[in-house]
Amino acid sequence: MGIDLLTVLAGLYLGLNLVAALAFASDKSRAKRKTWRTSEGALLVLAFIGPFGAFLSMQVFRHKTRKLRFHLVPAFLVLHVAAILYLLLILRL
Repeated sequence: MGIDLLTVLAGLYLGLNLVAALAFASDKSRAKRKTWRTSEGALLVLAFIGPFGAFLSMQVFRHKTRKLRFHLVPAFLVLHVAAILYLLLILRL
């Protein structure tokens, strides 16, 4: 009675998105307190691997929404949705 691979991968993916969301939320909090910040490059890497969490945090906390570089986040999200749909199609789930 083991956990199947798809469940493990879904859990890891959820975790990556949670990390991205928390990073954006933390950076917004630090911006308000004028303390050490997470680099934009690091935030973009996290957004690339966890776009759902990054996009959600950007909208909820109104963080990095005016920065042109962060207009890539919705594109990352679309890319991930397409990849997920493709994987579901080839796995016939």
